[in-house]
Amino acid sequence: MRIAMISEHASPLAALGGVDAGGQNVHVAALSLALGRLGHDVTVYTRRDDIALPDRVPMAPNVEVVHVTAGPVEPIPKDDLLPYMSELADGVVADWRSRKPDVVHSHFWMSGVAALDASHRTGVPMVHTFHALGVVKRRHQGADDTSPRERRWLEPRVGREADGIVATCSDEAFELKALGVPFERITVAPCGVDLETFTAEGPVATRGRPHRILAVGRLVKRKGIDTVIDALTRLHADTELVIVGGPGTVDETMTDAEARRLRDIAIERGVDDRVVFAGQLSREDMPTMLRSADAVVCTPWYEPFGIVPLEAMACGVPVVAAAVGGLTDTVVDGVTGRLVPPKDPEALAETLDELVVDADTIRDYGLAGRERVESRYAWSRIAADTAETYRTVAAQREQRVPNLAGVRP
Repeated sequence: MRIAMISEHASPLAALGGVDAGGQNVHVAALSLALGRLGHDVTVYTRRDDIALPDRVPMAPNVEVVHVTAGPVEPIPKDDLLPYMSELADGVVADWRSRKPDVVHSHFWMSGVAALDASHRTGVPMVHTFHALGVVKRRHQGADDTSPRERRWLEPRVGREADGIVATCSDEAFELKALGVPFERITVAPCGVDLETFTAEGPVATRGRPHRILAVGRLVKRKGIDTVIDALTRLHADTELVIVGGPGTVDETMTDAEARRLRDIAIERGVDDRVVFAGQLSREDMPTMLRSADAVVCTPWYEPFGIVPLEAMACGVPVVAAAVGGLTDTVVDGVTGRLVPPKDPEALAETLDELVVDADTIRDYGLAGRERVESRYAWSRIAADTAETYRTVAAQREQRVPNLAGVRP
């Protein structure tokens, strides 16, 4: 199949760890590469944010990235990108004139706005993955939600008008149903993990103290890293917390507002000597850091899915996670790790205090986690399931619109 991906703010080529660069970048990149390995022809369209970027970048056999000029050619926060989605759709449709895809798969609601536009103009069947829902974000962030107001009605419209929706977890599927998305158009295909990069065997980073817990992700409030710092105050002094993520190197990270807030909390709680900010790490260096932990801690207020737990489990490391969103799908409580209530440092501390000193349980959880990702979360399996969704959606679209084959951009 010829597959078009649209990922307006999350380029598969971007460095991870910044405010708008995280799990979606990994998902789009890994899914595209896995589809390419299956023999599909994949083109990923993303917004040009640097004048030096070439128009087209070969990423791997059968996979290329196309940079579309849509709005100013400079970095723009994702919440400010909506006005440029029509330009993004124009660029995508123009590129399709030379080679029309069999399906377009958009990622995040604003990409969905552009994909709907392109799909309506060309007749290309559309599949969409939200990665996060505005209704959930508003529920947890309230007045701190910086999404444009148009998201309240445009996001449900994307869900209702797309030919198919690929949700990343069962919790998201039920949220979509509540928004009026026809349940029969929703399939669930989780995020995956690179099982060749993230392995249980390999180098291990040096610890600063006998026990280490690790928090990985973008430094934004909803990730709940302050909850982990609060829990650290209740753990034995031989336990350190390493925080991976931020805008760049350690020095660059410490100029970030959220990093400074977290550092201030650590100082106020009297544990700043046990909190290490590691800054961004490359994908190649992440397994080494993950293997060094007794447990990887993920305590967001909400999480549509979460790739970090899968990467930790693939490295044979237990995960202690907040029982929210997709984390309840991936982490099996008492088998691959532990689930705890969100925003509850006492419960988190109690769980970690028992776990980090229990070598047998750490080993057992680690082995079970690796087995789980091997059986359920390999990108090859997820790509095959997603491709089957594409075929089903395209066939159903052609039945609804018999003259689809005659439509041209």
